Amino acid sequence: MSLHIDPFTVKETKIDGLKIINAKMVTDDRGTVRELFRDSVYSDVLPESVTGWKQINLTRTEKGAVRGLHGEAMSKLITVAYGSVFGAYVDTRPDSKTFGAVETVHVTPGIQVFVPQGVCNGFQALEDTEYLYFFDNEWAPGMPGTALCPLDPELGIEWPIAIDINNLNQISEKDSKAPTLKELKAQKGNRLQGCRYK
Repeated sequence: MSLHIDPFTVKETKIDGLKIINAKMVTDDRGTVRELFRDSVYSDVLPESVTGWKQINLTRTEKGAVRGLHGEAMSKLITVAYGSVFGAYVDTRPDSKTFGAVETVHVTPGIQVFVPQGVCNGFQALEDTEYLYFFDNEWAPGMPGTALCPLDPELGIEWPIAIDINNLNQISEKDSKAPTLKELKAQKGNRLQGCRYK
């Protein structure tokens, strides 16, 4: 029986604290085991503020659909159970040295992204996909956070599949009308207007 082991590795990104993780995977003739989380390993690379996962969600998303960009008051560890996504992340922490920085990641089974609190997370499904979120806080209505329009030209995100803002099966009205980065900077704390499209 053949055996292949992909080791656990971590890569830093241009967003402070955002990490791309290659989970340990063991593959043999029967298939693959992916180690989604092991406290003794992950505690060395995650911030001390993350003491455990309080909520875990699995979302099924159709090919071409977009979710985000959302930055709730929680840190996240994300991956896909199956399928693949184009992940996009924007630093919206006002005191961050990388405020406004954008990172994109092709997420496939075994690739994880740690998203610090205050960094917006979004993705487009490249095929029918199950997307897995680990949260260090439970989501609650009215929870503080930030949202950005995923089509904001200033972000320069090149979504692989064309997005039709009138197709609510592809992008929600709430996401398409979220504020731009410029509006977030100028009107923080005030009611923000919708995204302007070019």
